[in-house]
Amino acid sequence: MINQVITNIQNELCDVLDEIQMQKLLQSLNKHLPKLANNRNCNKSNSLEYLPLFISAKRVEGCSEKSLRYYESTIRNMIDAINKPACLITTEELRAYLDSYQRKGTISKVTLDNVRRILSSFFSWLEDEDYILKSPVRRIHKVKTGVTVKETYTDENLELMRDHCNNLRDLAMIDLLASTGIRVGELVRINIQDIDFEKRECIVFGKGNKERKVYFDARTKIHLQKYIRERLDNNEALFVSLLYPFERLKISGVEIRLRKIGRELDLMKVHPHKFRRTLATMAIDKGMPIEQVQQLLGHQSIDTTLQYAMVNQNNVKESHRKYIG
Repeated sequence: MINQVITNIQNELCDVLDEIQMQKLLQSLNKHLPKLANNRNCNKSNSLEYLPLFISAKRVEGCSEKSLRYYESTIRNMIDAINKPACLITTEELRAYLDSYQRKGTISKVTLDNVRRILSSFFSWLEDEDYILKSPVRRIHKVKTGVTVKETYTDENLELMRDHCNNLRDLAMIDLLASTGIRVGELVRINIQDIDFEKRECIVFGKGNKERKVYFDARTKIHLQKYIRERLDNNEALFVSLLYPFERLKISGVEIRLRKIGRELDLMKVHPHKFRRTLATMAIDKGMPIEQVQQLLGHQSIDTTLQYAMVNQNNVKESHRKYIG
């Protein structure tokens, strides 16, 4: 059908266009007409067939399985809600979907923009792969998010948590989180052989399975060595459960344990990520160059590092007095 249309156009214009013009016209027709045919044959089942192809492409790019599951559920929910083939979805329908998604629950602006970003990635991929002519998300701009000052642990908070630990594992775990600022997902993947006690450093695998070195202090070294010496299992994992069969500690296990310590001490919002923010803030307050903090935390963008670090207001006040007042 498409070839016949192209031939008809070529015959009608052969007396009007020269050879070079005709060649360019044919190239353009061969490029764009198949896309129209794809759109005509588009249906919801095809849209769901595109999804695993998109997920495979993101996996090749290095996305974690957790991120891939989030991508898949977000896109599938959108297709089910709009109930149209992905290649026929319009900008207006996506705006209406995002609006209803925001109003039906108590989601934050950050979460809403994450959904927009994932949909943008999906439709841009469809466009790049010539499944659609143009991404309908292009005209949907980034959601404006307010800036909130997130809390960090004080020195007193950290000492209270350390004193409250009733086993060496929890003490070593808190010390390692506080001195390295690693992600909880990186913490649970560390093996004993990844630790270099002589140099007080260890290898962690961050997002996208990127490898980097992190460093810990002398107190952490001592508590880690004591914890490893008292263990009775042969598990290669650095942190394992306290009870038989001593399996590798999971992210949920770390989070539950820290929440329990927080409740018992009447501390607000005790969770692993807060150690990371605390380390970034402390490093910047003490004068560490932001590029080195970025490397320490394993951030791809320096803007992410700046969002993690909450500059101490007392330092701002002293700088104002020094340079302005």
